[in-house]
Amino acid sequence: MDYKQLNGIALAYLGDAVYEVYVRERLLAKGMSKPNRLQRAATSYVSAKAQAALIAKMEEEDYLTEEEWAYFKRGRNANSYTHAKNTSVLTYRISTGFEALIGYLKLSGQQERLDQLVYWCIGHVEKGDLNHAK
Repeated sequence: MDYKQLNGIALAYLGDAVYEVYVRERLLAKGMSKPNRLQRAATSYVSAKAQAALIAKMEEEDYLTEEEWAYFKRGRNANSYTHAKNTSVLTYRISTGFEALIGYLKLSGQQERLDQLVYWCIGHVEKGDLNHAK
């Protein structure tokens, strides 16, 4: 599969699932096992608002390469015919860009960078140092 040919929505589709697996593994590693508690806890990591806040933090800390920003923008700017509940269109588009970035890293075989980026994200969510978008 040539990730360079995929549109931002397709990259985000995969990125959403990849990021969700990392989060679920993290929650299980923390000893959580009750489904309702797991689902509630996962939301703080995977919500559109959390993902948009993570992108803002990445920009603030100059954390992404130019190529990574390009794939983020591919997802952010893609035409989506769906939208998230309880969030603005802008926040949803930014979160789609976040997921496209994750999908790009996965499909391009950059496992070490993917791990680094996801664990950075998880760490910031757990520290609670994100300014969540409205």
